Amino acid sequence: MDRNARPGVVRSVVGGLWRAIDRFRQISLNLLFIAVLVFLVAGWLAARPTPLPTNAALLIAPNGQLVEQRTVRSAMSVLQGGDGIRQILLRDVVDAIRAAATDPRITALVIEADGLAGTGLPKLQEIGTAVAEFRKSGKKVYTHGKNFNQVQYHLAAQGDEVFVSPDGYVFLSGFGRFPTYFKGLFDQVGVKMQIFRVGTYKSFVEPYTRSDMSPEDRESTRDYLDAAWKAYQADILAARPKTAPHLARYVGDTSALLAESGGDAARMALTAGLVDGLKTADEWRDYLKTTLGAGDEGKGYRHVDMGTYIARVREERSPPDDKVGVVVAQGAIVDGDHPPGVVGGDTVAGLIRQAREDNSVKAVVLRVDSPGGSATASEMIRRELELTRKAGKPVIVSMGSVAASGGYWISMSADEVWAGRSTITGSIGIFAMLPDLSGPMNKLGLTVDGVGTTPLSGGLDPRRPLDPQVASVLQQGIEFGYKRFIELVGKSRKMDLAAVDQVAQGRVWLGSQAKEKGLVDKLGGLDEAIKAAASRANLKDYEVSYVEKPLSPRDQLLSKLLDNGEDTEGARARVSLVDSTLAKIRSELEGLALWNDPGHMYLHCLCEAP
Repeated sequence: MDRNARPGVVRSVVGGLWRAIDRFRQISLNLLFIAVLVFLVAGWLAARPTPLPTNAALLIAPNGQLVEQRTVRSAMSVLQGGDGIRQILLRDVVDAIRAAATDPRITALVIEADGLAGTGLPKLQEIGTAVAEFRKSGKKVYTHGKNFNQVQYHLAAQGDEVFVSPDGYVFLSGFGRFPTYFKGLFDQVGVKMQIFRVGTYKSFVEPYTRSDMSPEDRESTRDYLDAAWKAYQADILAARPKTAPHLARYVGDTSALLAESGGDAARMALTAGLVDGLKTADEWRDYLKTTLGAGDEGKGYRHVDMGTYIARVREERSPPDDKVGVVVAQGAIVDGDHPPGVVGGDTVAGLIRQAREDNSVKAVVLRVDSPGGSATASEMIRRELELTRKAGKPVIVSMGSVAASGGYWISMSADEVWAGRSTITGSIGIFAMLPDLSGPMNKLGLTVDGVGTTPLSGGLDPRRPLDPQVASVLQQGIEFGYKRFIELVGKSRKMDLAAVDQVAQGRVWLGSQAKEKGLVDKLGGLDEAIKAAASRANLKDYEVSYVEKPLSPRDQLLSKLLDNGEDTEGARARVSLVDSTLAKIRSELEGLALWNDPGHMYLHCLCEAP
């Protein structure tokens, strides 16, 4: 073969191959576009409210985690198939149960709780309150699960009749908090964490500076966890008085009690009165069919799922002109503009301002579910609430699972502060934390040298050891920030500074404890806070309107693809123990990347709702 012809053949082959690849790419993209379009149209059609059946039960079958606001996931989550945990709006569950209590079309409530993922006790208590109101209407509540962990059982226990599978269990483990401590790792690689803080109990920095829990953190944590565990048991006893003679031993001597039942965990729960009977999935369906009536064409029992029901109920309402605006602050507080999932200072401040400038909004409720974060962003949000009050609109804060540190700071400009009985709040303290990476850089043979015009030039560069003058500036700023924090609390709570300092120092409290110490005004959930806002605005007939930032087309698509909604009938999402543990460690480290306060000062508690 002629050598001169060979390059032409190669070019021809490569060119043909490239054209084939490009053609395949175009076809693939077109097919993907068509698939997404079909998916969205099908989702839109499925989401359209359908007529409700009469004499039907309402099915609550949450499959995922209860949240105040759905988080926008990343595009990478789509490629990875999501994180296995769906999100259910707490307000959808509570609104559906409350509406069903007075709806003549609904005859009973059916709860299938074994798809519920981890969620805070305050959210469970808000649902429990709604279920208790439903039961007062004279309608029955039936619950079932293959198994019940502690979270799932709190929901299931609200039923008049509670069933578990014969090979199932009810596992009550109590509450615990076991942070991962990174000091040993940092020591090995030569990383030093420069810490500045005020507050004896301000424990957020400890996982990066210690190898174990400090005595102060241990004391504070045990105090609020013990109180939360007592509250949990009280909830169970209130819903199921028959467990009173057995509950203490069930949670305190589980091994011996299980041995007495021959290792049969379901029988142990039945004997202790935690459940009323043992039924397999098919026996449960047959029982509902006999008790509540057969569904269409004799298939299953007569019911409507929560998603369909709440969409239909909301469509049927004729909203009045006056509104109570609800702004949600869920997640860590960070500087700037951010999507749901974190509390962007600019974002939430803008939403409060939007509610203030909307003439139809007569009162504002800030729903806080945040452990805090940036001091700068927290102050931006608090200031907008203050301006809203000055504009003549009532402002009520409703604390969800956690409203501590920065979450407490942003609550201080309200007319009233409401907390759940088991809300985590307080943690009045402040800190700064800067890494010193000069050690690991030296091990790699990397050095830093240069000049600056002042002693502060490059003072916050993590590649260099922290200059003593910069350290002094930071510590003075932290001390001033703490003073301002307790002054703000003292002014808003009408307490002298000594009294505030006594309950501050970074210590965490449950809502019931915070009420006793004057840190919150009243105990109750979001519904009670909304009613309080309406009362202050002299509203008789009003609409509850959530003031939220519209999702971009990209984020709407991601939310659809990741299916953050409720799974009304089907499979339960499961995450392995190893995966969840690794995810927790990764989350604890990745959380450091959120700290973007311009002044490097933070109001954050290392805490989560029990």
